[in-house]
Amino acid sequence: MAFVDEAQIHVKAGRGGKGCESFYRDKYSRYPKPDGGDGGQGGDVIFTAAQSIQTLLDYRFKQHYRAQDGGHASSKGQKGKEGEDCILRVPIGTILRDRDTDLLIKDLLEQGQSVVVARGGQGGWGNGRHRVPKSPEAGQERNVHLELKIIADVGLIGFPNSGKSTLISAISKVKSKIASYPFTTKQPILGIIEVEDFKFVMADLPGLIEGAHLGRGLGDRFLKHAERTKILIHLIDMAGSEGRDPYDDFKKIQNELKAYSEELFYKTILVVANKMDLLEAEVHLKRFRKKYKSKIFCISALQKTGLEELIKAIKEILCKESFQDQSNASSLK
Repeated sequence: MAFVDEAQIHVKAGRGGKGCESFYRDKYSRYPKPDGGDGGQGGDVIFTAAQSIQTLLDYRFKQHYRAQDGGHASSKGQKGKEGEDCILRVPIGTILRDRDTDLLIKDLLEQGQSVVVARGGQGGWGNGRHRVPKSPEAGQERNVHLELKIIADVGLIGFPNSGKSTLISAISKVKSKIASYPFTTKQPILGIIEVEDFKFVMADLPGLIEGAHLGRGLGDRFLKHAERTKILIHLIDMAGSEGRDPYDDFKKIQNELKAYSEELFYKTILVVANKMDLLEAEVHLKRFRKKYKSKIFCISALQKTGLEELIKAIKEILCKESFQDQSNASSLK
């Protein structure tokens, strides 16, 4: 299934049903009695976040959606049937904007979260209850821009062929496509990692290259998905198997993060030296340590070595951030 993270659609709510103007007559009534019912309310257009939906692909092929019109009223006070709502399911993490004004409608961050983007028209009034009949209202219509930013606890970043797909396959149940050519991963892939009683979601993001914030390579299409992660794992090919210098790779990716977003640049980042099973890796690592003084996690995703220490560090950071979030939420109450 293709991964589509942007779409533009047109939605229209249902029109209200017509009210009825009628009169009841019988041989016992001197004057006829008005008894026309009211028209039914038009259906709304509602977006709801669903965990079972992973992409906006369907909205690329179908771009017009309409809720049902309200039913027309009849005599004897019979109200028209309300129109059915048009419910559109989107992935969790979908941002809805008004395409004409660029105003934010809603950021759907949780399972089942919903928002009405176009309200159905009110049904027309009948002449019952001695009211003056009123015409039905049209339903609202809107051009909506949908943008998906995946929600994951951990994001994997790094140059193509640094071993991200191998790593996420090694520590989760995901089997990502792996090959020795650039841009094997062409869409974000989510893996669920379980450590004893702790579980977190890791996103394998497509490989970045220099100039990615300007759209080079797979560009900033995928940098945006890193914005919602709590931790970034910067995976480095420490063996320099592509003929590049590992520290140069590190600096280039850091520059891309900063150029794209200051918030992204200052996220918690774990530097991970991969491919330590290759002979050249030790030589490059010594040079790297002279320039980079912070903690470096040394692993071989292929041989599955060094992964326990990395997962333990991720767990400690996520637990700490989760505790801080709960504390902040309590203090706001």
